[in-house]
Amino acid sequence: MSQYIKSWKTGDTIFWRGPFGGFPYTANQYGELLMLASGTGIAPMLPIIQYITENEDDETFVTLIGCFRTFENIYMKALLQEQSRFWNIRTFYVLSQEQSLKNLPWSFRETVHLGRINENLIKSMVNTCRRKPFVLVCGSVTFNEDMEKCLKAIGFEKESYFIF
Repeated sequence: MSQYIKSWKTGDTIFWRGPFGGFPYTANQYGELLMLASGTGIAPMLPIIQYITENEDDETFVTLIGCFRTFENIYMKALLQEQSRFWNIRTFYVLSQEQSLKNLPWSFRETVHLGRINENLIKSMVNTCRRKPFVLVCGSVTFNEDMEKCLKAIGFEKESYFIF
């Protein structure tokens, strides 16, 4: 599946089958969204980001943290970079198998963290949010469980996050 997704290009038509997770989003419902996504878990985040950027009345801030093995493994990189040009969208990457930032393009070096996402990184990202964020989480079962533990450890109540 991952190799198939890696071959996608912006503008390709993709057919999905469930489950989709059922997160209902309404413009300006949250002051800020913090999105924690691992691998293909980025998929449900993209339509929400696009909905926000296409709706000039939606002033929701978004901070996306995408977790991938390497820079080359980042799905929909061009689309993510395009979306992060909007005033209210920030995109960061956590790369677990990259050895050095020197191997990355200059335009990505400030937004990449090497290693694995953890409680300290999430806490520091929450502290950079303009408002207390509502958190969306999507990834493997293990990733989702780990992120939920981290969120609870830094004080997020169940009503403050959604796991796809």
